[in-house]
Amino acid sequence: MRIVFMGTPDFAVPCLEKLVEMGEDVVGVFTQTDKPVGRKQILTPSEVKVCATERGIPVFQPKTLRNGEALEILNKLKPDLIVVTAYGKILPEEIINFPEHGCINIHASLLPKYRGAAPIQWSIINGETVTGVTSMQMDVGLDTGDIILQSETEIGGNETAGELFDRLKVIGADVLEKTVNLIKNGELKRIKQDNEKATYVTQLDKSFSPVDFNKTATEIHNKVRGLNPWPAASFLLENTRFKLWETRVGGKTDKAPGTVIESNSRLIVACSNGTSIELLTVQPEGKKRMSVSDYLRGHKISKGTIMG
Repeated sequence: MRIVFMGTPDFAVPCLEKLVEMGEDVVGVFTQTDKPVGRKQILTPSEVKVCATERGIPVFQPKTLRNGEALEILNKLKPDLIVVTAYGKILPEEIINFPEHGCINIHASLLPKYRGAAPIQWSIINGETVTGVTSMQMDVGLDTGDIILQSETEIGGNETAGELFDRLKVIGADVLEKTVNLIKNGELKRIKQDNEKATYVTQLDKSFSPVDFNKTATEIHNKVRGLNPWPAASFLLENTRFKLWETRVGGKTDKAPGTVIESNSRLIVACSNGTSIELLTVQPEGKKRMSVSDYLRGHKISKGTIMG
């Protein structure tokens, strides 16, 4: 089957690799334009572009899908199917309906929950214990198309978004393989999403980083996990901004939220509802990340200090 693949970040790479491994005829890859990265703003290709180039697959990087350029490319490639995984662009109806088998999307949530951007991070931030991957027949809505297949997985109590990301991208490739085989065998069945159960999430940015110790320890722990590795949770201590990489829910306390209640070799802070949280791994601004025990060996933090 002639397939055009559309994707951009590392999450999409296993899906592209799976199509190649299956022996499908991947006639072209669409990915976002190269972006400046790092302090030196070096123009850097997407992970999908790197993967496609290594495999000799033609790469296309239209800045928009709505000026006819993309449709002209598709007319030349003549795909039977378009596979979309974390492409980062909204497909217009003329492209969704272009191939014989339409467009299928691999989405990192159990739809209809967590439609939109950053579903992996938000599932952890919101304290979900189960998530998964959905293959969907795309329509013009935002992740509203019919469900084809779903694969569930449990979220570990200390699992970070980065760790879950790495697991779900492998699960996504497996779901894609099964979906493509259903299409090829004429066995595809679709299930309408229940829109009344739909939830939507937005993209994250650094404005989400600051930790609020007026939340419960569990809520803070989930936020720290969900923002790891990006944009990373943060807190303020004595006018120094710290990134907070790892925590553990502590015991009960009667201290006011934000109060340091232990600061010898461990750093434990009071939270709301009589809960507390232990900070395990931190990164002072301008320095490398380190264990709290290492930080405390060189920096005294007094009990009763208020964290911000």
